[in-house]
Amino acid sequence: MPELTVQVARAVAARGPYPLAMRVRDELGELFADAEFAEAFGSRGRPGWSPGQLALVTVLQFAENLTDRAAAHRVRYGMDLKYALGLELDDPGFDASVLSEFRTRLVEHGMEEKVLDLLLTALKDRGLVKAGGKQRTDSTRVLAAVRDLNRLELAGETLRATLEALACAAPDWLTQAVPVREWAERYGPRAHSWHPPASTSKREEMALVYGRDGFALLEAVHAPDAPAWLRELPAVQVLRTMWVQNYHRTVTEAGAEVKRRESKDLPPGRLRLASPYDTDARYGLKQGSWWTGYKIHISESCDDADDQDSASGGQALIPGADGAPPRLITSIATTDATVTDAEMTETVHHMLAGRGLLPAEHFLDSGYASAELIGGMKKNFGVTLVTPVLMNSSPQARAGAGFDRTAFTIDWDKRQAICPRGDPSTWWSPTTLRGTKAIVIKFDKETCRPCPVRDQCTRSKTGGRTLSLQPRELQEVLDHARLQQSDEQWRAKYGTRAGVEGTIHQAVAVTGMRRARYLGLQKTHLEHVFSAAALNLMRLDAWWNGHPLDRTHVSHLARLDLSLAA
Repeated sequence: MPELTVQVARAVAARGPYPLAMRVRDELGELFADAEFAEAFGSRGRPGWSPGQLALVTVLQFAENLTDRAAAHRVRYGMDLKYALGLELDDPGFDASVLSEFRTRLVEHGMEEKVLDLLLTALKDRGLVKAGGKQRTDSTRVLAAVRDLNRLELAGETLRATLEALACAAPDWLTQAVPVREWAERYGPRAHSWHPPASTSKREEMALVYGRDGFALLEAVHAPDAPAWLRELPAVQVLRTMWVQNYHRTVTEAGAEVKRRESKDLPPGRLRLASPYDTDARYGLKQGSWWTGYKIHISESCDDADDQDSASGGQALIPGADGAPPRLITSIATTDATVTDAEMTETVHHMLAGRGLLPAEHFLDSGYASAELIGGMKKNFGVTLVTPVLMNSSPQARAGAGFDRTAFTIDWDKRQAICPRGDPSTWWSPTTLRGTKAIVIKFDKETCRPCPVRDQCTRSKTGGRTLSLQPRELQEVLDHARLQQSDEQWRAKYGTRAGVEGTIHQAVAVTGMRRARYLGLQKTHLEHVFSAAALNLMRLDAWWNGHPLDRTHVSHLARLDLSLAA
């Protein structure tokens, strides 16, 4: 590092709070080495900026929630960044476009996770993150960097985007293929710049006009005399997919008839395009809220000071560092908006295992849990899921009166159930209910009909009592989890999960994580990874400065999560 930069930067920093960028350089040294990015940056070609330096700049950019232009300006004029990057004081920096090119290279070479991997490796070497202990995970929605469009607007904007692409790629061909003057008036303005007709019939008529024009354009592009490469244009591919998803066309001797698909004929949400510009964005629904975009799953460590002391033999991790360890983000997963939390439970654990950071206890909300997942995570990863599960939904359990399933004794070896009055079941049948394996148990109606407590056991007027169980291993896991979550001590322990809500709030407030900056799932995930690295550095900075970490408590949100599971 240039000596003059060190002297001047430290002299200026001594007059106020020590800057984050300088603290990171002092504590972690050269965090991102160029060699780690060699795969994406070859040795041939004109000299460029150091990828390691660009990685650090991008992380600090997200810590301050800056645009590319503002980040380049900070490098040019900010003494703290020159110190962190090891630059001379008169270094002119770089053009803002370099940051965009850097992100594109990372995505093209599958290096979206590289920055967080390197940071966590450095922190593991210093004992600040480790396997075992406690972690917690939760998800939140992410709005795509596109407008929400209804089906009419989506059709018109898709056709407009395709015409724009063809006008740039093959203007001469386009003037011969379509009525340019007429279509320029119809598709020139963007969908959000005008109001659709108020009349339902006129909107339906406009949708059919869009449909016929779209099919006409696709026929022209696929005509034998059209350049073959036009069909490979991304915009043309999007138009074709969008029209297959939204329109029917029937060709008869009388001609072609175009119809708009009814809602029931639309493809599943995971396949349905929501924008012609971001083909990875999907429509999502969670707790009654609709959005267009993605979901992010954030995992972080949440060990208390007592947990850390017992793990380290009572010794502080770093000389002079007392109290609770910093809460550090250990994993970031980004999906489209249709992926459920339960589908990501195993994926998140695979990501943590890949970094050698699997926890002993993982705190999750009920959306991530099922008996199969609780047992599977314990068996495959050695991780105990601390999470509420759905309670027994039988009429007796919901009413809190009568004999629910727990009142029956299950003899798995004899494949028989014993009712509260001591009568055995007469039917035990493995089956499949709603796509999952189950066991149906029935009691003889002749036994149940004269029973004096029949009204407390079944609502059937003529038949006997019926029970539905999961396979033995899963049912025992489920019964144990339900028994645990009814205990006040367990409920107090589960309050640890509530702290992840604060992490999500910090991510949204500091880095703007809830609104995607870029188009596409890969670049959105890259954005989230840089945001996570930025939050980790900010938390480390606070911890290095001796700021105490508030302990989590059982919040109203945690209580609500438990009540919903019940």
